[in-house]
Amino acid sequence: MDLYGYIDAYLDHLRVERALAKNTLEAYARDLGKLATGLTRDDVAPLPTDISPEALSRMLVENTEQGLSARSSARQLSAIRGFCKFLVRERAAPADPTRKVSRPKLARKLPRVLSEDDMLRLLTAPGVDTARGLRDTAMLQLMYASGLRVTELCELRVSELDRQRGVVSPLGKGQKRRLVPVGDVALTAIDAYLNGVRAHTPHAEASPYLFVSPRGKRFTRQGFWKIVKRYAAIAGIRMELSPHKLRHSFATHLLRGGADLRAVQAMLGHADLGTTEIYTLSLIHI
Repeated sequence: MDLYGYIDAYLDHLRVERALAKNTLEAYARDLGKLATGLTRDDVAPLPTDISPEALSRMLVENTEQGLSARSSARQLSAIRGFCKFLVRERAAPADPTRKVSRPKLARKLPRVLSEDDMLRLLTAPGVDTARGLRDTAMLQLMYASGLRVTELCELRVSELDRQRGVVSPLGKGQKRRLVPVGDVALTAIDAYLNGVRAHTPHAEASPYLFVSPRGKRFTRQGFWKIVKRYAAIAGIRMELSPHKLRHSFATHLLRGGADLRAVQAMLGHADLGTTEIYTLSLIHI
């Protein structure tokens, strides 16, 4: 079997055995596809043994020459490293060539976050005088109150909201579920949306998802992205804003208020505490 066949087998493994999200699988497919394309010569498909330390080093040099960031190269090398370990386990390669290749050095990039004043303006921008405003307020309030990933927010089910206990239980990366507390302000906004909007939305009762479109369909990542952009403009926020920056802001504001780092790690669903620690470095930049 050639390298392309093994890439397909590896992606199947990631999807079935590790239950990776669709977006993550697509990123793996792009990075490994680029590797295979670079190793293809005269339209002859490469073999697993064609992946050598020298070939990987050339790939990293070419990435730099093409203007690719060190972070992107590191991500690609990480994907290849996992793939090479798979090849060794499958006995398609005698050894892991990535062990002899150094990871590109990364400058530690601090997450940009909203100030608390900007966040307040964003949260109140939709208003509560219309059905759309009630829905969008509930989504923004929950996003900021819980630090959910945008996919977790859009795929959150009604059954995953425990109003009595004041928690949500999203299904995160790697199909891991966690409990995240939600404050009274967000819960009140969600109640207003459920009673004033969702209860009167056609076909919504048939949907398991908490947030639905006017047609009763599940919200998409792109749909929520547009919501964030719309109200950032209304609130006069000049920063280029994305749903993920709301997650950054949630974590930074919690730590600024004295929250325990490991508690924030648990709420964000980070496997590595080091991923959460970067928010402590951004406190002075608020």
